[in-house]
Amino acid sequence: MPDPRPPLASGMLAVGDGHRLCWQTHGAPDGLPAVVLHGGPGAGASPRSLRAFDLAAWRVTLVDQRGCGASTPHAGDSLDGLQANTTAHLLADIEELRGHLGAPAWFVLGGSWGSTLALAYAISVPTRVTGLALAGVTMTRPGEIDWLYGHVGALLPEAFAAFRAGAPEGAPGRGLVAAYARRLADPDPARIARAAADWCAWEAAVVGDDPAAAGSRWTDPRWRLAFARIVTHYFENAGWLDDGALRRGAPALAAIPGAIIHSRPDLAAPRTTAWELARAWPGVETSVVDGAAHSATSPALIEATGAAIARFAVRIRRRATTARQASPLDTRRHAGAPTVHQTTAGAIGGAEPVLGASQRNARDGATAAQALPRR
Repeated sequence: MPDPRPPLASGMLAVGDGHRLCWQTHGAPDGLPAVVLHGGPGAGASPRSLRAFDLAAWRVTLVDQRGCGASTPHAGDSLDGLQANTTAHLLADIEELRGHLGAPAWFVLGGSWGSTLALAYAISVPTRVTGLALAGVTMTRPGEIDWLYGHVGALLPEAFAAFRAGAPEGAPGRGLVAAYARRLADPDPARIARAAADWCAWEAAVVGDDPAAAGSRWTDPRWRLAFARIVTHYFENAGWLDDGALRRGAPALAAIPGAIIHSRPDLAAPRTTAWELARAWPGVETSVVDGAAHSATSPALIEATGAAIARFAVRIRRRATTARQASPLDTRRHAGAPTVHQTTAGAIGGAEPVLGASQRNARDGATAAQALPRR
């Protein structure tokens, strides 16, 4: 995650199963703690997300999720790490990183897939989240996956025809995802590279990126392969999330300041997802941005996200000050470092599971996916 500004701190965090996560912290040493959850899954962290923060007020951590960016093992090198790369593992990793950095709680910014992960995290451990900003909202429901790899093809017929031709055995929607996942595990390196290129050409078309642009990540074969492998791995399994669980769990976020920022012409993530989430989340702010598509680098989207985050900074500081004044002998508890919320990675408010049954069963034997919070 190259950045011309030197980070406050950086490192590689061992999270179990042979995985090590690359992280960097930027901003003010005494700033409000925040973490950015990138999209994809498998896109890797980008310093461009820092543009949404006033770095004089925030201490922002960027992290490459399992298998991508500078984290190891890299999915562009082998399939070895995918078995221990699931939503449950990522939720546990976020808590492991928070504890490692000594943040009692932090603000969470998530974009695209990162918004799904941020929602699952906040619903699972709400006491560890001081606020949420979600851009390009997704909840990784089966219907959303069918839209992204099927129905939206009617709006991009040339690109979709090429995408289907890359795996003609797969039916539009989740069938295409599964067909590409098989091709990305082919023993022939040339076929793997072709499948990754075809997959990424479609992804770039949907989000409106130019895959041939100078310096574009879309031109990097290793990045393409890791991205395609991780996306198909997650989406073939619908993120191991129970269908609709995040929307049903949204009422648990009522006490957490939140903002939804969505682009009106977003082809990758139709606005109905953001609208349905807003209806289920009491008190959430919503902003609809014109002309931003699904690109995290859109100036309009960054501006709207930054404005929401700036408002939250004022609220979070005011709330901490009020809590200290109200209970000067117990400031740690009331200023954002409450006792551990006793739920697991598979629980919404201690009641309904976020993760699907197969994921919960697999998680039971995985060191990195034990009950949350871990610290």
